[in-house]
Amino acid sequence: MQLSKNLSLAEMIISAEAKRKGISNAPVEQHIANMKKLALNIFQPIREHFNTPIHVSSGYRSAELNKAIKGSATSQHCSGEAMDIDMDGTAVTNAQVFNYIKDNLVFDQLIWEFGTDVNPSWVHVSYESTGKQRKQILKAIKKNGKTSYINY
Repeated sequence: MQLSKNLSLAEMIISAEAKRKGISNAPVEQHIANMKKLALNIFQPIREHFNTPIHVSSGYRSAELNKAIKGSATSQHCSGEAMDIDMDGTAVTNAQVFNYIKDNLVFDQLIWEFGTDVNPSWVHVSYESTGKQRKQILKAIKKNGKTSYINY
């Protein structure tokens, strides 16, 4: 099943951790509908802008999978509204993806995930399915060994 021209449902639900632990990562219909909105409003414009494959390192997470990886209890990954993009090993940097989203797309939350001041380790982006986008831009940092989020 395709969520958009260049993003399949399989790409959004694949999880090595789910496979290792025997956890189902099958979404319900509402989550698939949310992933389609995310794909059309976020993924596809990025893909078309850079004209290169976009690597989703983390997409949908079932509640059981999210708990197993110690994800946030309020993670939008669990509703199919968020994805992490990691362009390592390609001609496009994570910073370029982050800045393109920030400057050109309507989104709910955008996070510069760790890395350096030049390039994040990956980019987290979400699209709220009801259309009420916060346009919240954050930077994830480690503080005393714990993850903290600061305004970008």
